[in-house]
Amino acid sequence: MIYKDRTEAGQKLAKELEKYKDKNVIVFAIPNGGVPVGFEIAKKLECSLDVMIVRKILYPWTTEAGFGAVDPEGGVILEKGILTQLGITKRIIDAQVEKAKQQLKGKIKKFRKEKTYPELRGKTAILVDDGLATGYSMLVSLRFLKKKKPDKIIVAVPTASQGAYEKIKKETDEIVCPDVRSGFPFAVADAYKKWHDVPDEEVLEYLKRVKK
Repeated sequence: MIYKDRTEAGQKLAKELEKYKDKNVIVFAIPNGGVPVGFEIAKKLECSLDVMIVRKILYPWTTEAGFGAVDPEGGVILEKGILTQLGITKRIIDAQVEKAKQQLKGKIKKFRKEKTYPELRGKTAILVDDGLATGYSMLVSLRFLKKKKPDKIIVAVPTASQGAYEKIKKETDEIVCPDVRSGFPFAVADAYKKWHDVPDEEVLEYLKRVKK
């Protein structure tokens, strides 16, 4: 454990990102766990905080492990190699993708209302989460943001598995991650002393604080 909680993790990342203060930055945090982290970064950099709403596509037998992700416009990425190895049928894949899309719609309605994602020409985007396990949520977020044409995209996460770190590093201009771990199993929660599932109400409270 290297962080007391997500707040401390965000503060540590913010120190490493201070050079981007006054550089036309927008922080995009992945709900729910990435929002407390992103809030601290946006506060330190005195910039906007937005939410990058994506949804992990889960294996049907778990609430944590995923084999892909869906972006805000319904775009999908899948880890086809693993699906083939596990012998998961197209029917099951399609059902899990549809389930993720429906959950995504609910999150967008709750957190963004009718607000569209901004064009990012001339801006730097910092994508934040509380950690990378497989990296699918971050990967689909990155590819979505690239369509908005920012000058630069930075990924900032407190902790990551070695595999996810290498996957994301190839896709982004810069990655800031103080704690990269090899070995199996990997759990984001292991980097934190205090860990809890962040409820929607807490996310909404952080967003209200930003608006104030």
